Amino acid sequence: MRLRSPSMSELHAFAAAAKLGSFTRAAETLCVTQGAISRAIARLEEHFGQPLLQRNAHRLVLTDAGQKLLDAVAEPLAAIENASAALLAGDRRHRLTLSVVPTLASVWLVPRLPDFHRRHPEIHLDFVPYQRDEDLSGATPDAAILAGEADKWPGLQADYVIGREMVPVCHPDRARARREAGRWQTPAELLEEPLLYHTSAPANWQNWLRAAGVPVAAPRLSTAFDQVSILIQAVRADMGVAVLQRCLVGDEIAAGRVFAPFDLPISLQRGYFLCAPRERRDHPALNRFRDWLLETAQHEAIEDTQKHSPENWKSLNQEQ
Repeated sequence: MRLRSPSMSELHAFAAAAKLGSFTRAAETLCVTQGAISRAIARLEEHFGQPLLQRNAHRLVLTDAGQKLLDAVAEPLAAIENASAALLAGDRRHRLTLSVVPTLASVWLVPRLPDFHRRHPEIHLDFVPYQRDEDLSGATPDAAILAGEADKWPGLQADYVIGREMVPVCHPDRARARREAGRWQTPAELLEEPLLYHTSAPANWQNWLRAAGVPVAAPRLSTAFDQVSILIQAVRADMGVAVLQRCLVGDEIAAGRVFAPFDLPISLQRGYFLCAPRERRDHPALNRFRDWLLETAQHEAIEDTQKHSPENWKSLNQEQ
């Protein structure tokens, strides 16, 4: 039998917006973004082939079709939500479903997870596919580690984890050749190189150069890549210089596969954040994971600050 009913998330978005008369208030109630509410209702109206809500000067108003739909689904939605909450309360106390930026997961998070499991053997972690525009409006994941700036997720609880510390990296042979030629005495000389970058963060180069004291309005960028892992491979292939999160290239630098010509203590606003709906703030497994994650990241940040203080990088630069 072909199902004619829309998804639960779309119906919840519609019911909340209809009752509250506002996309913004519906987003706050459901702990999602306003865009998620708007998109869900647009899909619902496309599904039924007619408008369900109209906007007047002060609030949203139901059409006749919208009123019929709300009358039909409001009580069943509440019953399903109550039954789900009762079942999940016992089943999910020690289970957490996560979505994580793939490169951060493979390079930084997964190698540290054994420590989490040693501390909390009762908690089971599941990982689901990462979505760059994840709004956490569905049943899963419970939380996600996403890339962006702190104000990107106004409807969610977003805790900064790691990733603001940036460093330029290149192939060791490129750095050696430039130093032997008496070049790369200042960060400004990197502007003469092919500047590789990530498609979702093209401003990283401009922001890093400005923080490094280079008054450049718009550096000429070279090749773009949509995955950090591929961007790192491009650096290892000596295609140019990239500015990347230190947490993602620390092992590459330590192993000598890439080189950091200007290892300055520079932090930008963009980083990785643990994001979750505010209604899940009492989720036991999420709270334990959040505490462990932030503690681990903070400990490494302190070590990194000591390792890359202005005094240390100046002395290191003089030795090279």
